[in-house]
Amino acid sequence: MIQRIQTVYLLLIVALGIALIFLPVLQLVTPEETDLQVWELRATGGAPLQGLWGLLVTTALIPLLALVDIFLYKKRILQARLNIFLAMLCLGYYGVLAIYIWQAKLALGVDWHILPWASFPLVCFVLTLMATRRILKDEALVRAADRIR
Repeated sequence: MIQRIQTVYLLLIVALGIALIFLPVLQLVTPEETDLQVWELRATGGAPLQGLWGLLVTTALIPLLALVDIFLYKKRILQARLNIFLAMLCLGYYGVLAIYIWQAKLALGVDWHILPWASFPLVCFVLTLMATRRILKDEALVRAADRIR
């Protein structure tokens, strides 16, 4: 299980996903320079915005599904399908984040600055595609070996 390269990719996704839960991904800054206020938005919440459960669920599902995916190594087709769902979830994270940015812009009238940690779901997306490719390559190798017998 661990000697397969896709397992290493999936473990990296788990590590990045867990880090993403606790790291801030966005800064909300008031446009007035006299009363400058800066809030950091992370998956567990942010000072001015309440009810960020969508971001928390999306962020928590990424490492959870990657961890489940690691243990499906005997069911490669199911593992590849779960990887495709995981890749869509990584991109869906940005959709949820865009909704919260839009909400903050309308409700509070703040400017926003994306922090470098916001790139973690994109990195997870690329790692998921790389893992899916390797899983399908393993499946083709197993089918070829079965055909030879």
